[in-house]
Amino acid sequence: MNQLLRAVLCCTMILGCAHYVMAQPSFPTNPNQAPIDGGLGILAAAGGMYAYKKLKNRKDTETDTEM
Repeated sequence: MNQLLRAVLCCTMILGCAHYVMAQPSFPTNPNQAPIDGGLGILAAAGGMYAYKKLKNRKDTETDTEM
């Protein structure tokens, strides 16, 4: 029970002080936004193909070792 009380107290103190820690000055104007639509899609597709290849190779080696 004592550990639970300490954990709740620590969480309360951390959440209570979070706005002081995370205080940052605001930008004078809105920054320009970078487009990430095309390149991010290509990277996601390449990562998916790489993961598929790795899983396929793992299945092939498992079936080869069972024989």
